Amino acid sequence: MSVAGEATPERAPRVGVLALQGGFEAHRRMLERLGADVRDVRVPEHLAGLGGLVVPGGESTTMMLGIEREGLAGPLRAFAAERPVFGTCAGLIVLDREHVGIMDVRAERNAFGRQTHSFEEDLDLDLGVGRDGGPVRAVFIRAPWIAEHGPGVEILASVAGHGVAAREGHALVVSFHPELSGETRLHERFLRDVRAAGGD
Repeated sequence: MSVAGEATPERAPRVGVLALQGGFEAHRRMLERLGADVRDVRVPEHLAGLGGLVVPGGESTTMMLGIEREGLAGPLRAFAAERPVFGTCAGLIVLDREHVGIMDVRAERNAFGRQTHSFEEDLDLDLGVGRDGGPVRAVFIRAPWIAEHGPGVEILASVAGHGVAAREGHALVVSFHPELSGETRLHERFLRDVRAAGGD
């Protein structure tokens, strides 16, 4: 019971990380450091009670096989209609119109080249995160870019004229790996969106 005049402690937002393949552990560690209650998501039942979901980088083909095997595509679309979803690198591909179909974008796989063409770039993200504390340090590894997008999609950052961060409704996607550079502001923004959507 809280005493009158005392601030009620903010409850940790409960969020999920799609844990079929890829870099889900790095996202889990970052979200936990930021105070979130994090659950691995592997089957539709794991989405129950979550306020938001991260779709990590990895191998998009393998991730899609797991999504099809577990019957996750429909539940993911229904979840994203109500709750924030944040996709990084392969997560951008998984969420695009040609795969799960949560965002009206078409991702170009390995658009910047293979593993040996990995690079880092400072981005001024138009999201209230890059401009608060300076540019976001973005790590691109076999990264996609946004080749096409619909009118409801807001491009938030570009590299060499190609979209690498975008938002539509409850969904946010980036081509890079903030969880690898130690950049926390995108995950912080995701958690703010979860709280704003009532997912605490």
